[in-house]
Amino acid sequence: MSSRPMLNQREAAAACGVSRTTIRRRREAGALPGAVEDPYRGWLIPVEDLLAAGFHLNAPAPPDEPPSPAAPAGKGGDVGDDVQEVAELRAELERVRHEHALAVAEAEHGRELAQAEADHLREQLQARGEHIADLQRALKALMPSPERPGLGQPPASVPGQTRPETGPAVAPAAGSGSERPVGEGRRRWWGGRR
Repeated sequence: MSSRPMLNQREAAAACGVSRTTIRRRREAGALPGAVEDPYRGWLIPVEDLLAAGFHLNAPAPPDEPPSPAAPAGKGGDVGDDVQEVAELRAELERVRHEHALAVAEAEHGRELAQAEADHLREQLQARGEHIADLQRALKALMPSPERPGLGQPPASVPGQTRPETGPAVAPAAGSGSERPVGEGRRRWWGGRR
């Protein structure tokens, strides 16, 4: 037997913090090339192979008592190993169930947050839609219509008021050298009379 420390599959699983199934699968895949089968202890795996395969070792459990010679040598384990493996599988199942429950809870929380954000955005959209409608009504009120002149145009003549002149319109008087304003005798909007 080699001088290197050797662990059976159960001991290797306990030392690495994984299930026996994981160790067995890695051994069968060829990741543990130094593993040898012992008729009493089952598969024995060198610690170096476990480290080379990427496992991290904790303090290894003490080795089991060697099984009695009457134990079947086919799979290298006894009923206690099967019970241990069932217990490990149950523990792994519970861990997976717990992780699944956490994932479902996180997904539900995320859905609730998304729903709250969507409701908030809908409220903002509705408020902005109402603001846009108000602005459109105000713009429509400011736009000229066929019956109402626009803001930039002078108002139509209103009875009782005179319309301002745009400039000093003067015409020369016939035969005189002086200029006379057009519309003589008419009162100008700034108040002076000629």
